[in-house]
Amino acid sequence: MSTSRFTRALIRSAKVTWREQPTRYDIEALQANIERVGLVIRVRWAIVALLALFSAVSVSVYSLQFPWEELLTNMRVPALAVVFVVAYNAYYHLTYRRLGNIAFLNHAQLLFDVLVTGVLVYYSGGVASWFYALYLLFILEAAFILPRARDTWLVAAFCAITYGVVLFGELWGLLPHVVVPFTDEALRTDAVYVTVRFMWQVAMFGGAAMVATLMTVALSSREAHIAASAIIDEKTGLYERGYFMRALGSEIMRAERDDRSLYVAIVDIDGFGAFNDLFGIDMGDALLAELGSAFNESLEKCGEAMTFETNFVARFGGEEFAILLSEGCSGGPPDDDDALHVAEAVRAAAERTLVKGVGVTVSVGVAGFPRQGQTADGLLTAADEALYHAVEAGGNRVVMAA
Repeated sequence: MSTSRFTRALIRSAKVTWREQPTRYDIEALQANIERVGLVIRVRWAIVALLALFSAVSVSVYSLQFPWEELLTNMRVPALAVVFVVAYNAYYHLTYRRLGNIAFLNHAQLLFDVLVTGVLVYYSGGVASWFYALYLLFILEAAFILPRARDTWLVAAFCAITYGVVLFGELWGLLPHVVVPFTDEALRTDAVYVTVRFMWQVAMFGGAAMVATLMTVALSSREAHIAASAIIDEKTGLYERGYFMRALGSEIMRAERDDRSLYVAIVDIDGFGAFNDLFGIDMGDALLAELGSAFNESLEKCGEAMTFETNFVARFGGEEFAILLSEGCSGGPPDDDDALHVAEAVRAAAERTLVKGVGVTVSVGVAGFPRQGQTADGLLTAADEALYHAVEAGGNRVVMAA
């Protein structure tokens, strides 16, 4: 692989979304990563505040038996480490929405935290330090904010490495020992104690990683199940209105940024109330399900370049369906011909759909961004007005918004 290709591959792996024309899913992934970075920043401020409070209280207590000068000397480097945390957290706080597309931003913050914790452990007694508990906190944090379970285990391994460097560095004389009040100085040179203490902490790190990943996997599975239940219409198997509105908002953002067009169509079943009165609600539900399948098939047949990532049909409510068209039948942004072609295919599919030998027709109103509407509400209003004209003209037809 050439240097330029390697560089491009590295950049792609480093970013949440890197395509010139990112899809709705790219945008959602980017927004999710920005939210995770923001969560890390808020947690970091809370930890810094707790550290500052602990330091103030502990120094006040220690000063009852030890000179202030000695305490302040011991605290200089830890204080600088905390200032470093404040500095990079403040930088992230100011820029994380702009830098949120950097995939490993959360990883970098956690690695910095682990290194700073290593400094705090070293300057607070090494093997006798209480600050090892911060490692467990960061492992739990990693499980909740990093995208993959293996990342949590990598953070746990890095915690074990930094902790081991401090403990065995002092044991083997590679690091000068820092004298801290109320610690047993003999412990740091006892190889058996240091080894057992290190092994115990590694076991705790692994246990924290295991419990945290199992819990987050279970929570993620449950959330995915709930999300799937919330976005899928039970009667038709199509996406429901809420998902359609979120997708439409994301696609409008993409269209604005890339100067693209997109279209929405609202499909209404002609005389559906009379159909239910005549044949019953169960027959009406069966018809809705058949129409949903027929509309999906029609959308799929409109062009090889069209995909369900960017073009899909949803049940909008009652007897209404909505179609989002973000890609044209031949690839690239859609145009009026693509929108009318899809709408006509859906109308014709409804005309062919029968339940126990009985069928209905549909009317379709179409509106395009940005010509007929520049917001989700504007587009839907324009499409609804076009649908009204289609129904007033007798139904079973497609009308493009003026």
